[in-house]
Amino acid sequence: MTPRPARHLPKALRPVDLARMAGVSTQLVRDYADAGILPPTPRTPSGYRRFAPVHGRALLTYRALAKGFGPETARAVMRAVHADDVPLALTLLDAAHAELHARREALRATGAALEAVAREGAAGSGPAGTAAAGAGSAVAAAPSRVDLTVGEVAARVGVRASALRVWESAGLLAPARERGTGYRRYDAADVRDARMITMLRQAGYALPAIRPVLDGLRETGSSEALRAALARRQEELTRRSRAMLAGAGLLDGYVGGGPGEGEGA
Repeated sequence: MTPRPARHLPKALRPVDLARMAGVSTQLVRDYADAGILPPTPRTPSGYRRFAPVHGRALLTYRALAKGFGPETARAVMRAVHADDVPLALTLLDAAHAELHARREALRATGAALEAVAREGAAGSGPAGTAAAGAGSAVAAAPSRVDLTVGEVAARVGVRASALRVWESAGLLAPARERGTGYRRYDAADVRDARMITMLRQAGYALPAIRPVLDGLRETGSSEALRAALARRQEELTRRSRAMLAGAGLLDGYVGGGPGEGEGA
């Protein structure tokens, strides 16, 4: 349902009043009104918008939703509410929560797989190949030999050869070169690193964020940097989850028509 109409004529607000309330520009307030993020806005005979407290509540609700669900979903949710389609709004929120849960599960699986690959080390043997393979199709069994070509490594980790070259340009891989031909040759440690990069990329990590993980593993022989990177991503998901919760709480109050819409509110 749309927010309950005020029983009395609400106090008129100017665009600048709403802008100050939310810490945005007056033009952005007008854009929100035109986009359906705010409820329909009556105009004065001279054509000026006549905002009310309910528009302020809609603005704050949208801004809170955007922090957790993203602007696109938040915009769609507010439009659905203003179109009297609360089930659609809730469906959009449910889909976002499901996506966040999937990211948590992927992060957990990636962490387990990366720990296994890290333990594998340069030897390229042991049970890590099997454990890592369970985290996704991009992870293959450990190579039975070292000295692989770029095409062979690409096939083993499930990426294009061009991706390996990009990662090399970014300083994440450093394969040896054949004397004379200059062809790249990858050993077991290179394959391990390529696996780790592949899984971290699938988990949403940017290339600059992957560098410290690999450097820490190479320099210390441990996976402490890896654990720290995963912990930071977990913290990001937690912050997003809390922002989603806060936004959903405001939306519940907005749809229910909370206080603040009456005369002088």
